[in-house]
Amino acid sequence: MKNPQSLTQRIYFFFDEIGQFSLVSWEILKFMFTGKIHFKNTMQQMAFVGTDSLPIVLLTGVSIGMVFALQVTGLFQRYGATSMVGAAVSVAIVRELAPLFTGVVIAGRIGAAITAEIGSMKVTEQIDALTAMAVNPLRYLGVPRVLSCLIMVPLLNIVAVVIGIMGGMVVAVYGKGVIYASFVESTQDFLTTTDIFKSMLKAAIFGLIVSLISCYKGINTGEGAQGVGISTTGAVVLSLISIFIANYLLSMMLFAGNV
Repeated sequence: MKNPQSLTQRIYFFFDEIGQFSLVSWEILKFMFTGKIHFKNTMQQMAFVGTDSLPIVLLTGVSIGMVFALQVTGLFQRYGATSMVGAAVSVAIVRELAPLFTGVVIAGRIGAAITAEIGSMKVTEQIDALTAMAVNPLRYLGVPRVLSCLIMVPLLNIVAVVIGIMGGMVVAVYGKGVIYASFVESTQDFLTTTDIFKSMLKAAIFGLIVSLISCYKGINTGEGAQGVGISTTGAVVLSLISIFIANYLLSMMLFAGNV
């Protein structure tokens, strides 16, 4: 039987952490929306989040497009519905696969880097030095990272969408014998501009989630190298869980009426 005191403490720490995360997120968003942005840091972070993440996003996008088309085309051919392959591949990639996998890539690569960098600064007392110089660490470190993720993740998502549909088309047309005109026509019939914007919105929210969680975990890193490792692992795991939950809720709100 569990210790009631231990359970009570866990509940207390859970809500205490939610409260601290809310305060950190509010401070970062307040600085961001009031225009208190360190532009040099922001541009550097945008290059890190966007340009440096491009190869892995391209690889992920083409992989999911090709694999999804490979599986779907065989099923559709069995029931004589090959004319719908393009629609199935493009709609699935735009609405679900591209934003979700882009968010996962960002959580694993950028989220871990943000937490480790800020956590190392916390352990080496560089954040205390910023505070002593009257520089708010959330404005100097947090805002550029959150803003860069908010801007660059939707753009990476568009890259994943384009390369994913192209990869799916190559497999369906040249690998499975689907007619090229049929693939393109069904894609045009079922994929709308609204779907693209909603996909970018999902990606932006995933980027916001990852960056806020990573900044919070970095700022609250414990002592020593072990503390940095624990914070980094916790940030990635929590980001992934939050992305999966948010993905379902956003899909239900944005696309439920289109299914």
